[in-house]
Amino acid sequence: MLRQQDVGHRIVVRRIVGIREGRTLFSDALGELVELSETHITLSTDAGPLRVPVAEVHRAKRVPPARRPTAAAVVALELAADEAWPAPVRGRLGDWRLRWADGWTGRANSALPVGDPDRPLPAALDAVQRWYAERGGPALVNTPLPLAAPVGAELDARGWTSRPPVLVQTVPLRTLTAAPLPGDASAGAPPVTLADAPADDWLAIAAGRKGGLPDAARQVLTGTPRVRFAELREDGRLLAVGRGTVTGEGRWLGVSLLETVPQARRRGLAAAVVRALAGWGAAEGATHAFLQVEQSNTGAVALYRGLGFTTHHTYLTRIAPAA
Repeated sequence: MLRQQDVGHRIVVRRIVGIREGRTLFSDALGELVELSETHITLSTDAGPLRVPVAEVHRAKRVPPARRPTAAAVVALELAADEAWPAPVRGRLGDWRLRWADGWTGRANSALPVGDPDRPLPAALDAVQRWYAERGGPALVNTPLPLAAPVGAELDARGWTSRPPVLVQTVPLRTLTAAPLPGDASAGAPPVTLADAPADDWLAIAAGRKGGLPDAARQVLTGTPRVRFAELREDGRLLAVGRGTVTGEGRWLGVSLLETVPQARRRGLAAAVVRALAGWGAAEGATHAFLQVEQSNTGAVALYRGLGFTTHHTYLTRIAPAA
C-alpha cells in the first residue's frame, strides 16, 4: 500500500468499480500521487484529477516514472517563477526563499523550499513558522513535487493541510507563435496591445479575480524588470487581459492573470492574449513559456492544452495548523 513518501511519484491504482454476475470489476488508473489521506487518494492523470476513496482501492503501488524533468530543471523553473511574482518582503533560510506580500496570493506569501536550508529540516520548518508569525500571517510552504516530497512528509507529520494541486505547465515559444491552431477562433479577435504598466480597468479585472489589490499586490505585479500587461479591447471596452514576464536568465516567459470578461468568453480572446505575449517574449529572447494553474480548473487546463502546454511538475501549497 502507499505511504506519504510516495506523494509526488507516479503510481498505479487498481480500484473496485462494481460487481457483475458475482465477479468483482476493477479499473486501473495511472498518474502522479498528489495527496494521500486516511480516506482518499488523489492522482494527477492525463485526463485530469482523480480522487479515489481508500475503501475502493484494491491495490496501489509506485511505478517507474515517465520522462520527467531533472531536479535541477524543476529548481530553475521554480526560481524563474519566483522572479516573475516578486514578493516585496523577502528573506532567506540557506537556499530557501521566504516571501511576504501582506497576504495577497499564496505564491507571494509562502516559503519556497528548494535547495539546502542550512539546518536540519525540522529546525528549518520551525524557522519558517517563526518568520511568518513575526509578520502576522499564516505559515505557507509551496512544495514542488516530487522534489520537495521529504518536506511534504515532515509537514504531514506536523498536521499541515494542503490547497488544491497546482500544475506548472510549459511550452516552447515556437509552438505559441506558430500559425493559428485548427479550430482556434483567436484569428478573428480584435488586436492585443501590450503596455508597460497596467491601466485602471486592467487592475480592476485583476482585483476581481484575486479579491482585492493592496499596495503589496501592485509591487508584485510591476516589480519584475521585464513585464508587459496585455489588453484586448473592442469599441474601447476591455474584454481580456494577461500579464507576461521574462525571467530565468531570459529563458522563460511567464504568463499570469489571464482573464476574459464573462460576456466575451468562447471567442478565442484568451488565446489571442497568450499569442501576443508569446511574440513579445520571443522578441526578448525567451525560448519557453510557463504558467501555473490549479488542477481543478478544468476549463483553463483544457485551454492551455489546446495551446500546447504540458505539465512540467506540480506543487502543493501547505498550510500550518492554527496555533
